[in-house]
Amino acid sequence: MMTVPSSCTTRSCPTVKLSNGLNIPILGLGTSHDGGYSHEAVLYALQECGIRHIDTAKRYGCEEALGKAVADSAVPREELWLTTKLWPGDYGYQSAKQACRASCARLGVDYLDLYLMHWPDCMVPGLSSREVRAETWRALEELCDEGLCRAIGVSNFLIRHLNELKDHGGIVPHVNQVEFHPFQQPLELVEYCRKEDIVFEGYCPLAKGQALTHPAIIELAHKYGRSASQICIRWSIQNGVVTIPKSTKPDRIHENCQVFGFRLDDSDMAALSLLHDGRHVSWDPTHVE
Repeated sequence: MMTVPSSCTTRSCPTVKLSNGLNIPILGLGTSHDGGYSHEAVLYALQECGIRHIDTAKRYGCEEALGKAVADSAVPREELWLTTKLWPGDYGYQSAKQACRASCARLGVDYLDLYLMHWPDCMVPGLSSREVRAETWRALEELCDEGLCRAIGVSNFLIRHLNELKDHGGIVPHVNQVEFHPFQQPLELVEYCRKEDIVFEGYCPLAKGQALTHPAIIELAHKYGRSASQICIRWSIQNGVVTIPKSTKPDRIHENCQVFGFRLDDSDMAALSLLHDGRHVSWDPTHVE
């Protein structure tokens, strides 16, 4: 279990241990499509804030740009944790392997720290998602064995999807990356992942800005002398969740990194847990078979 120190700089960011012994930084920088990438912001995160964990995906269309930012930052490769994701259009044994190598080429790296299946619906006409997920996962297992991926996992998978992979044997996903914020707290899934030694990683920790105007969160921001975004990120981290807020603005990235010098009281953690209302601000995998 990860223990978060009361005071920490991002350059010594707490980590969470994966089942294969690797350590993933508990705080990272997320990227996205449709204007969700900024070269200046990534450089600032790496050079000024000491961020060493960057999350992207083929679907976002910014792998090549991110690779240039990583190269320009001059941060040694071994200090970085780079995650990218396999889009369902590339699911399948051979296509998954080819897509992984293509992502590495666009990022300008020899290996990925974490490679994720992006979505449980395989979108392959005439084939069941269950069959394609199993075939794709076998490819990821081999990529891991070959050293092209140091760790492999999934994103937006629910308990039934994870149970399928478990039934096939082999590697249990090292990570499951899922929407997680005060309004979306899939606690049954979180507990399942912990029981199965799958690290739970949360995206959209600010609920795409919706959490920043909630009265309870604003009240806690005043109490702790912090911003609403820092309250949300701190809450996520104190829940033991690997957290990857997105921003393209250097000042916001700096603000989002200042979350290791304070702790939320147990009563305030509990109060935020009561804000769950089940809303999704991103994709909802509930109906994916």
